[in-house]
Amino acid sequence: MKITKAIIPAAGLGTRVLPASKSVPKEMLNIVDKPAIQYIVEEAVAAGITDILIITNRGKGVIEDHFDHSFELEANLKDNPSKQKIYEDVLYPANLANIYYIRQKETKGLAHAILCAEKFIGNEPFAILYGDDVIVSPEGNPVIGQLIKAYEKYGAGCVGVKEVPREDVPKYCSLDITPLEKRIMTVNNIIEKPTPEEIMSCYSILGRVVMPPEIFDCIRNTQPDKKSGEVYFTDSMLKLAAKGMLNAVDFEGTRYDMGNKLGIMKANCEVALNHPEIGEDFKAYLRELASTL
Repeated sequence: MKITKAIIPAAGLGTRVLPASKSVPKEMLNIVDKPAIQYIVEEAVAAGITDILIITNRGKGVIEDHFDHSFELEANLKDNPSKQKIYEDVLYPANLANIYYIRQKETKGLAHAILCAEKFIGNEPFAILYGDDVIVSPEGNPVIGQLIKAYEKYGAGCVGVKEVPREDVPKYCSLDITPLEKRIMTVNNIIEKPTPEEIMSCYSILGRVVMPPEIFDCIRNTQPDKKSGEVYFTDSMLKLAAKGMLNAVDFEGTRYDMGNKLGIMKANCEVALNHPEIGEDFKAYLRELASTL
């Protein structure tokens, strides 16, 4: 079955990037000249996704506005011959895909947010692109598309992974994996936020997942964590792994954590270096700046 639906969980509070996220959702923080979430939507569309559900919460209506028409602004730009490129850029987000919204009325974590999307997904496999993570991939090879190809080949859920420095693994998760083919592995076990002694490998799940519809029952049948009371999505995915239905794809692409101040700065600098409008001038600026340090 062709995968045409995706969800983008974007209901997080953005506490790691306060005070910027007090009035501007972290998903709307700019990377050069586009908000982070537009990069994520563009990635989904490049992989053949046509219907996207963005899961939001209170105070994030600006996300909906960004992917809607702004008729007064568009009319002003359209009638100005010198601003046609800007007009096209403003118009573009409203025509990317069929975008829908639902509010996660209680902040109960990622698994709960995904469960909110069950009626939208129905009985189909679907993609999940985390709202915190912008991933720049080789042109023509979007990361979520890499996972979709693996799902279609093996008929098993897929998680996008990269090796991270060992000292950073406890911030994410650790996977026990068995090689299947180049860049694809079978997932045997996952430990969320492991202690240093629990680390099984330095592969961690980073921002992209493709799931079969069975994951909704897995979430419902997963016991909440005793300390936080939250159902961890990794625990739900483990139920798929126990059935031999979960693979990992070591994706090609550079991931930026938009819930992290340093991640935001890296994204802006590295995207700016390759930007067709400002790239060369920005490189010259960095060289000049570096000579003064």
